[in-house]
Amino acid sequence: MIGIADIEAVADRIAEYVVRTPTVSSPGLTALLGAPVTAKLELLQRTGSFKARGATAKLLSLSEADRAAGVVAVSGGNHGIGLAVMAGALGLKATVVMPRSAPARAVGIAEAAGASVQLTEDMEGAFKLVTELEADGLTLVHPFDDPVVVAAQGTVGLELAEDAGELTDVLVSIGGGGLISGVAAALRARRPGVRVWGVETEGAQAMSEALAAGGPVPVELSSIVSTLSAPAASQLTYDHVAELVHEVLVVPDREAVRGVLDLAEHAKVWAEPAAGALLPAARQVIERAGDEARIGLVLCGGNAATGDVMRWAGEFGLLD
Repeated sequence: MIGIADIEAVADRIAEYVVRTPTVSSPGLTALLGAPVTAKLELLQRTGSFKARGATAKLLSLSEADRAAGVVAVSGGNHGIGLAVMAGALGLKATVVMPRSAPARAVGIAEAAGASVQLTEDMEGAFKLVTELEADGLTLVHPFDDPVVVAAQGTVGLELAEDAGELTDVLVSIGGGGLISGVAAALRARRPGVRVWGVETEGAQAMSEALAAGGPVPVELSSIVSTLSAPAASQLTYDHVAELVHEVLVVPDREAVRGVLDLAEHAKVWAEPAAGALLPAARQVIERAGDEARIGLVLCGGNAATGDVMRWAGEFGLLD
């Protein structure tokens, strides 16, 4: 299990490379949801999401031989961007494998940062290809199945614990589970009374299905939210969520996209559906917690193209 000492040590190592993102109370979201809301604006992080933290920490931890071999990552978007940009900043050669469903914007940013991008038909194929490239000698930077990466993502929770006012419940999106594992570990140490809730979208339910099965299992992916579409949780992230997370909630893609529009209108931030999914989940938490609820939202990323969001909103009938 990742401990607070691991998270604090990583925080010191990556401090000069990443942004300490704002933690702010949101009058707009407070009015919308009917309970006090604090937002951790990780969408203002370098590369547009929390993934820069884990990528930086892992790259800094590599031996000279591993760095020289070049690094490779599999990603639905944000991890690939994070690795490509941070590898470029550190002078390392990077390869990023993404499914064709990954946002075109993510592919373009990774390529512009100097990475070689390889596309596969689906996420399952992406994970298979990255395993082959690792066997050929490239150094894997896994998006979530790595203690260094999880500890680095935990610095989001460390900052939230230090900067937020009173909180009863914190909601965190789940793809493979690296972010929520680190955030939950940090909050357990610094804010032990706070409940941590995970949020997935329907068709990207790796963690909730793992919890139901008693361990990681392969899942069928159908969500539009590629940044949450891990084909399975890992044992590392499963163990943390099973131990530290109060519950994992699952919301429809439609409500995640509605959440993007609500965040733009009421919080004045541009988020991706992985963050938009937090709003419908927050309504469920507030309904259960009642008047005492003091909500924290980790807005994990903002790498969504305007055209994609508007197309989804039109398909779901949200623009009428």
